[in-house]
Amino acid sequence: MRRVTTTLGALAAAATLALTVSQPAQAAQGALIVNGAVYYDPSGCYGSDVFPLDVENRTDDYAYIWNGPYCTGEVVLVLSPDTAAVVEEGVSVFVE
Repeated sequence: MRRVTTTLGALAAAATLALTVSQPAQAAQGALIVNGAVYYDPSGCYGSDVFPLDVENRTDDYAYIWNGPYCTGEVVLVLSPDTAAVVEEGVSVFVE
C-alpha cells in the first residue's frame, strides 16, 4: 500500500509541475541603437568593435553597458529608457 501511495504522490507532483505555466521572457519594446545599428524589440547582448560605444536606448527597459565583450566584466553604465550616451569604456550592451 505504501508503494501505491508513493507512486500516486509522485504522479500528482508531476501533474502539478506539468500544469504550471511559466511566463516567457518578453523583449523590451522599442529600438536599441548601438553605433548606428538598430535593433528593434531587443533582448539579450549586443556588441560592437567600434570605440567609443555610442548607445541610444529608445526602449521601455534599462540598457546595461558592459566593459567586456558578450556582456562580461563589469557594468559601467545603466541607461534609462529614452536616453543616450557615448561610453569610452563600453564594449557591449544588454537589454532584457
